[in-house]
Formats: sequence, C-alpha cells, structure tokens
Amino acid sequence: MAPDFDRLRDDFPILKIAVHGKPFVYLDSAATSQKPNKVIDAISEFYRAYNANINRGVYEISEKSTEAYIESKSKVARLINAKGMEEVVYVRNTTEAINLVSLSWGEKNIGRGDHILITEMEHHSNMVPWQILAKKKGAVLDYVALDADKTKLDIESLKSNLEKKPKIVSVTHVSNVLGTVNDVAYITKLAHENGAVVLVDGAQSAPHMKVDVKAIGCDFFAFSGHKMLAPTGIGTLYGKAELLDQMQPIFGGGDMIKTVEKQSATWNDLPWKFEAGTSNIEGGIAFGVAVDYLEGIGMENIDDHEKELTSYALEKLSSINDVAVFGPGRDEIGIKTGLISFAIKGVHPHDIASIFDSEGVAIRAGHHCAMPLVVTLAPEKAVSRMSFYLYNNMADIDRAVQAIERVRKIFKRK
Repeated sequence: MAPDFDRLRDDFPILKIAVHGKPFVYLDSAATSQKPNKVIDAISEFYRAYNANINRGVYEISEKSTEAYIESKSKVARLINAKGMEEVVYVRNTTEAINLVSLSWGEKNIGRGDHILITEMEHHSNMVPWQILAKKKGAVLDYVALDADKTKLDIESLKSNLEKKPKIVSVTHVSNVLGTVNDVAYITKLAHENGAVVLVDGAQSAPHMKVDVKAIGCDFFAFSGHKMLAPTGIGTLYGKAELLDQMQPIFGGGDMIKTVEKQSATWNDLPWKFEAGTSNIEGGIAFGVAVDYLEGIGMENIDDHEKELTSYALEKLSSINDVAVFGPGRDEIGIKTGLISFAIKGVHPHDIASIFDSEGVAIRAGHHCAMPLVVTLAPEKAVSRMSFYLYNNMADIDRAVQAIERVRKIFKRK
C-alpha cells in the first residue's frame, strides 16, 4: 500500500509557517531537506535525557549514548546494503567524505603522471579535492564530457578516458543541476575492468532512491545526512573494508587510537580510526532516526512519488513561453530524479528566486556549486532550480507555476 504523502506533511513543522504572509512552499531539498518531528525530538531527547560522550564512560547514560550512536551506524549500513558498520565512517558531509578519500587513499596511490577521472557534471566537492591532489602529485585530471544535448554523460568519452588507465574514477550518482541519474553500476564495471578504483558521490541519490553499494560495486560511496532528514554536520563515507584497512587516518586524536606512546601510536579498528575526537553524537543518533523514518516510507515509494512530481512539473513548465528546462525531459523520467533547473528568457535567476520568495516559495538560484557545468548551460552563468522531496505535492508545483507567471508579469513576458 502506497504511503499517504499528504499526511506525511504534518510531520514537518516548518511547512506550517508563513513567508511574506503566504503559506510556505519549500522547493530546495537538493540543498538541504527539512526535518520531521521524530528527528527534532531525537536531538532534544539526547540533550535532555542522556547527553554523554561515547566510547568512554562506564556509567548508564554514556553507555546509552554509545549504544544509540553505534546502532545508527548499523542502520546506515543497512540502508545502503554495506557489509556492516565497519564500512560506515561518519564525517560531516559528502564534501568531507570525498576529501578523506583524496587525502588518504589518493596520497598513497596517486603519483606523477597518473590519471584521475571525473565528469563535467560534478559538484565542486567532487572536483576541487581532485584538482588539489593532481597539482600536488603532478597527476592529470581528466573529464568525461556531456553528450550533445548536455543532459547525460557521453559514454564514448567515458570509454576513451578509461583507456588512459586512471587510478580512480569519481562520479556523481545524480547531477544536482540536471537531475540526471547516471548508471553508476555500469560506470563502475567499466572502470574496474580498466583497473580503477571508483568513488560515487551519492549526495543527491541516497535521500531519494534505493541505494545498494554491493549492486553498484563501487569502492567508496559518499553522502550527507542533512539532505535526507538528518541534522547538518553528519554524513557518511562508505568504503570497502579492505580499502579502508589500507588507508591512513587524516586526523589524529581521541577515539581513533588504540595505543599511544611518546613516539608512536597504533590505530583503532574500523570505522573508528577515521573518527578523531568527540563525535557529532546527537547528529549520528538523529541520522539513525531519519533512516528509520525513510525506511518506514520505503525508498522505492519516495522515488516513485518524486518522479510523479517531476513529470507533473515538466508538463506544466512545457506550456509556459520563454521557460527553458535543463536536463532530461518527461520522455526520460526514468533517468531523472526530483529536481528541475530552468531559466526564464531575459530574467536573471536571482531575480526569479527573489520573486518566488515574495510569493512564499523557496527555490535555489546560482551556479549550484557546479560552475563548469552551469556556464555551459546558461549565458548568465546561473540557473534557477526547484527540487522536490517526500513532503512536496502537486499543489506546491502549482504554486511554483503561479510564481513563474508572476515573474513573467513583472518582466512583461507574453
């Protein structure tokens, strides 16, 4: 039985506020998601009832805190079908997860003249760490090109770049600008056949669809809690245990050590050797609650709901003059997730977002931390973006369409 997504809206208190005197519509979940009461309550309960450090105290509330934190890792492992919590490293966000791989795995395995392969779709977080590493090591950073329509990756470009035998292929699962869902299992298969390690940026996929890292076959998978109902400051690097075992920690201090002498130290077991210092305990615990909430709805159901919203929105936008949409269209809804980047002819995206705000509708405008991609799409070097999640409905999209008509009226578009 499909969930009642309209009823789920009641779980999100922020959706009850008014903005500029109008009911609030939130269409920026690709940037960060809103939080349900269960997650908010879990944070409050931690601080009210068992606030204590983990892995240290032998008193009751410390043991409860430790148990809840560790249990959350097991939940995240289950969500993505990792082997176990030893393959789940908690970090602050996707950005930190990718940097951890670059600074640890990359430092050991990338040398002068080696190739690193990413794509023209990447978020800066999956681009800048590799730029830094390539410059430091004298390596070569290559890019998989977009196809002629600038909606998908060019598979021939992928194959030709793989002939250079890159040491690592780091690719986004879903473009945060185009909404394109890349076939990361196929990309991983080709990359492994050419001897490359594969990292998948799952920031825009893990919140919205069923992710199975074993089925994908990737070596690393990075994602953020704050985009999937959890608080900010908590995210995950999944890594195959055999690779994490070989990697050196990039931070030193408490919790990541097993023994310390004056001139040396030994590292803790996985995943703790990568988690120095006091953890984001309440963030981890609340992440586990968010996972429970998502699994209670069903990731497949969330994916289906967002596809319906996206298809409806694309249909509405197609009937409005001077509106251009970027990324796959309705005929390719199977490879598009719940976000739509668009432009209105003659109107700067920042003006569009400002007028939307005056109508009580929150969207994103700018380069979306993907400047190389956006500058190829739009002369303003910016686009507007609406993005959907489980708490959105068709009425939200209708409000967005009304806001577009308001923009067109202000700028006297016919």
